[in-house]
This record gives sequence, C-alpha cells and structure tokens, in this order.
Amino acid sequence: MSTTTTVSETVDQAAPTARRLLQRQIMPTDRDFDVLALYVDPEPAVLDADKYEIGSNKNARELNAATMRKGLTTGAAIHPDQIESRTALRVASGEKLSFGTYFNGFPASYWRRWTVVSEVRLAVTVRGAGATVIVYKSMARGNSQRVDSVSTSGDQPETFTFDLSLKPFVDGGWYWYDVVAGDGDVLVESGEWTAEVPADRAEHGTVDLCITTMNRPDFCAKLLAQVGEREALKPYLDTVFVMEQGTQKVVDSEEFPYAEKVLGDKLRMIEQGNLGGSGGYARGQLESVRKGTATYAIMMDDDVVCEPEGIVRAVTFGDLCRRPTIVGGHMFNLYARSRMHSFGEIIQPWRFWWQSAPNVFVDWDFAARNLRSTRWLHQRVDVDFNGWFMCAIPRVVLEEIGLSLPLFIKWDDSEYGLRAKAAGYPTVTFPGAAVWHIPWSDKNDALDWQAYFHVRNRFVAALLHSQYPKGGRIIRESRNHQIAHLVAMQYSTVEIRHQALLDVLAGPHRLHEVLPTKLAEVNAFRKQFTDARLEADPDAFPPVRRTKPPKKGRDGTEVPTGHQLRRTALLQPLRQLMPPRPLSRQHPEAEVRAIDAKWYRLGRLDSALVSMNDGTSAALYQRDPAKFRELVAKTFEVHERLRREWPRLAEEYRAALGDITSPEAWEQTFRPWTEADAESSAPEGQDAR
Repeated sequence: MSTTTTVSETVDQAAPTARRLLQRQIMPTDRDFDVLALYVDPEPAVLDADKYEIGSNKNARELNAATMRKGLTTGAAIHPDQIESRTALRVASGEKLSFGTYFNGFPASYWRRWTVVSEVRLAVTVRGAGATVIVYKSMARGNSQRVDSVSTSGDQPETFTFDLSLKPFVDGGWYWYDVVAGDGDVLVESGEWTAEVPADRAEHGTVDLCITTMNRPDFCAKLLAQVGEREALKPYLDTVFVMEQGTQKVVDSEEFPYAEKVLGDKLRMIEQGNLGGSGGYARGQLESVRKGTATYAIMMDDDVVCEPEGIVRAVTFGDLCRRPTIVGGHMFNLYARSRMHSFGEIIQPWRFWWQSAPNVFVDWDFAARNLRSTRWLHQRVDVDFNGWFMCAIPRVVLEEIGLSLPLFIKWDDSEYGLRAKAAGYPTVTFPGAAVWHIPWSDKNDALDWQAYFHVRNRFVAALLHSQYPKGGRIIRESRNHQIAHLVAMQYSTVEIRHQALLDVLAGPHRLHEVLPTKLAEVNAFRKQFTDARLEADPDAFPPVRRTKPPKKGRDGTEVPTGHQLRRTALLQPLRQLMPPRPLSRQHPEAEVRAIDAKWYRLGRLDSALVSMNDGTSAALYQRDPAKFRELVAKTFEVHERLRREWPRLAEEYRAALGDITSPEAWEQTFRPWTEADAESSAPEGQDAR
C-alpha cells in the first residue's frame, strides 16, 4: 500500500501493458433518494444464514427466505445533500458508510472468470482529519474479510492505493471499501479501480446504441437526452440509432430538441413499419454491421431510465474479456427503483423456459437488504442470455452468427444468447450495469395478442436449440397450458396459441414474410371472442348476479394446497362439459381481480368480469361447453402433430437459421422503408434507384 497513485504504461518489452480504469465511484445523477441504497450503504452488515446451516428443513428455509425479504433496515439514512458531485460523497462526523453496494462494489469474481485482468488497484481519495478507509473482500458464501485499512493524517486530500489480487474469486466474491469519519466531516472525493492490461487493450471500444421505439415519444426523447448530456459517456458513443416504428413520433416530442442538441451528429432517426422489437433491433444491428465502425451494438428499450456509467462499464468489461462476449445489464423496477427484476437468467433446458439462475431471488429489494448482508448476491451468477432492455453485442459476433431472428417480440434475445453460446461466445450479466424499466408484471403478455408470439417463438427457439428428443417437456407443458386456459374461459388465448403452433408446423421460411402483418391478423382474429373485448368503463358490463351464493360465503381467493390443485386439475375439465347456469348468460357471476384470475378460481364460474394486469380495463368471460369440446380436440391434435414431426422440424429450422438471420435476408425485409428513404432523400428529378 502507498499514499500516491502510480500509472504504469509498460512492464517489460515482451508484454507491454498500460494501466486502465475499470470502474469509478459514482453517485446518483439526480440525487434520487429512492436509489441511494444502490450507491452507498449506511446499514450494518448482517449476513443471512447459509443454506447448508439451514439444511433441508422446508420450514426453516421458508422462514429464512421470509426474513431476508423483510430486510433489516435500522433507520440509518443518508441525506441527499451529502452527495457533493457525481463522484464525491461527504461522510458526516462519526458516521461509517460502506461503498459495498450494487453500483460501487467491485464484482471481482466476474473479472476473475471472464477477463484477462488478474490484479486490480484501488485508489481512494479522501479529505478530512481522522478518516479511516477500510478495504474488504467477500467469498462466494458471502463471508467478508478485512483486507487492509489506513487513516488520514491531516485535512488535505490524501490518496490511498491498495493492490488486490483476483485469485481467490473463482466461485464468487466482491471487493469494496468503507469510510469512517472522525471528529469532522470527511469528503470521499473519488474511488477508482484500475488494472494493468495488455497495451492493445488500453483504448476503449465504442458503441452503436440501438433503441427501438413505438409510441413512447417523451420517454424515448428523455432517454436520448440522458445519454447525450453525460460528458463521460460521449467518447464511447459512435452512433445512436432510433428505430421509430410508431405513429406518435419521437421527433414531435417537446423533449426532442434538447436530445438532438446534446447528441448532435451522433443521432440517427430511422423510420419503418411496426416490425416489433426484433425488427427494430435487427435494423440497428444491420446498420451497425454495415457501418462497421463501432465495437459493440447495444440493444436498449425506449421505456427505460439509464445509468450512463453502466454503458461505460459494459464496454470496459467487454474490451477486457478473454473472448468476444455479450455483456448485459440488470433491470431495476422503474416504479420501485431499489428493486431488481432478476440477477441473471437461464433457459431451463428440460422445460425450455426462461427463469432466474439457480439460487437467485427475483424482485430483490436492495433497500431492504443490501449486498453486504445478502449471501446469495456474492455468488457469481452465470447466464444463458440477457434481455435486450440493455445488452451489448460485439460487432464481430453479429458478423459471425447473424442478426436477430424475425420473431416480432419475445424470445429474440434469449434465442440469440443460446446461438452465441453454441458458437463459443458467452453472455455475462454484469453487476454495475443497469437500467430502470417499466416492470413486466404490469403487462398482460400471457393472455393478450402477445400470447401468440410467446408460444410460436418459444417453439422456434426450442427447435433450434433444445438438446432433448422432441424438446423435452415443452410439448406436454404447452398442452397442459392450453387446458388451463380453456378451464379459465380464455378462448381467444387458446385459439391464437393454436395458430402459433400451426405456424411453427408450417416451417421457418415465412417468418420474414409475416413479420409486418402477423400482429394485425392476430388482433383481428381475437375480436370475435368476448374475453378479448376490453372495456375501460365498469358500466359497460351487466351487473354481477348469481343463482346461488358461494359455498359458506367464501370468495374463492384462497391459495389452494398442492392436493387441492391436483384434485381441481382432474375435476375442472369435466365440469366444463356441463351446461352453464342460465343466469350466467345475462350476468357475470363474479368480479375477479387480475391478481386472483387463476385457472382454478375461474374454473368454478360460468361467467366472470376479469380485470387486466395493468388495471385499465376488464373483459367478460363466459363458459361455452361446445367451444371447450372443439378446442380440446384441436389441442390434442396439434400437439400430437408437433410430437410426431419434431425431428423433421428441428432439422428444417436449424438448416434455415443462417439464411433467416443473415443481413441479406433482413435487407429484403427492410426494403420497403429503405427504398422510401432513398427516394425521399434523392435530389429532385433524380431517380433514387
């Protein structure tokens, strides 16, 4: 340890190196109190119980999980005025604050596993007499150890450096530092993590930011401004592509002139038809590949708030990875900003369904229990893919394995992660790179028009990548889901899911052709079903009435036991064959909130008013025995076809993958809009062709 910062440009002539900044201490850009816990932690560290100490006792495991969710906050708080700048924080007299947090802890195990870095140097600059800087490390089990400490000798700024090895972080672990103030306030002016890296990796890469937008003009314009106004980010930006696919244009937003000003000639607006997220991102990928000047293309949603430093960190990490690597960020809840959706996601191979990685808690609240007190957060979480709400893809990967599949929405990002993995390019969901996103829990994507794309694209991805005969459990699970939707009177959902499976059976070669038209077809088809006709006005429906009151006055919202669920699963399909109660044809029998709209609840009713997840509307569900019989027969028929034809389909889809995802195929799909652009930009009287 020393009290001066040293910068080395070379070590020896055989292996020239340079010192490069990996990560710096940051504070919230807007002093938002809701996100302070992600940057600095005033609470003591109280680690939860180890899973092997708890053992296999179910009650003990559930009690520990509930205790972790509840949190351990003592009421200690940081005043926003303690934030002196983007990189500086004031620690009040007598306080101890920890930088062992999501944005300021150093994720040592990720650097150890994926990059060429073997040792890092931490340099902390503090000003104030009697201050102490303490450096800690953790292991994969979450236990922390003090590494070193030092105290200031006077009131002038002092920089302390610590050389730290990454050797002990094979399975997990972090580095961080705490600062303790003495009799007076202490200013933590900066904290920087640097490393000696090969000289040919000393310069940072650049990014093309690819944002697909659809009728969110203000949201998107604010995001553009947020990216463009950060000076630290500007050297990393090559081009910002905005794929405009809506009727409410970003350029018409009152926020746009400022965004255009701060981004300048880096901004490029591209208008095209509504080709969904995959069509928008594929256009950004194509433009990035054809331009050929940026190291990475970053996919980013339009409805996010970005931590700009996360882009810098993703680029830095990607630059230093051993091989070209997709680097993704985490997603926090825009409306509960200390809550993270998931720390890393995989495709469960037998079910072929996305889920959080093993031992990950979803919807984790860092304000309730932060990094130092949460054992599972210290494991390195390896993933199969990262959502395209924020995900940096090296251009060399796009050039080798192709662009997105033409799936409109759903499964394009997860399929791409699996495709890259098969080609030898891993994906890393990197701590410290994140956005705040509108939560998916507020959307109705399992029931509305999106259900078509969920099912079709899941099967397409499974045909391409499943290693199990006939896809493992996917066919059986899909059939069971259809029965559950039928029991719940969700006939429109069942019908469009059937159409999705028939389109899978038709083969891969029409995916590009139907990309601009399929959404309109699905929506038009759904309108014939009452369960798909949404009304915002509660008086649009008849009043609730029923012939007999519920048994013993129960409202049916109780959570059933496993035994009750199995019994209900056997009996409810039989009940659907019985004639409905006559009064249910004129009046819904109950109002069912979205949170309670489970198949086993709806299956007891002959009609119901069911609200949607976003809380804006409701629909009338009515049981139809004849429709039930028809759709059950269709369900078994189409799933038997899938089981029988799976080997042929898998071979066909895998053979076509390279063609479908090629730049040339996508150029054909984009031609109606690229030709229109060329004609509109051609000089008057000159043929654009």
